[in-house]
Amino acid sequence: MKLITEVFRSPKRDEMYLYVDRQKGLKPVPESLLAHFGTPESVMTLVLTPDRKLARAEGSEVYNALRTQGYYLQMPPAREDYLLDLYRTPTEARY
Repeated sequence: MKLITEVFRSPKRDEMYLYVDRQKGLKPVPESLLAHFGTPESVMTLVLTPDRKLARAEGSEVYNALRTQGYYLQMPPAREDYLLDLYRTPTEARY
């Protein structure tokens, strides 16, 4: 039930991560996904079990994806529209 997993981050997109079975490496990952993801940068290796707690994904979901398709892609969290508006609207200094 344990799976040694390597986690890669995308150099093209903040907070996008790719989990793979360390023994298989990146072989199961489609070329089109790698082209969108960019050159993977290894950030950690971990022992994954279905009940492992992860920051932004369910351990069982990641574990099952690695067993069935050989990889798991963690997308960046959705940005709230009001936060994006903060960056679009210039702020005025009030004295």
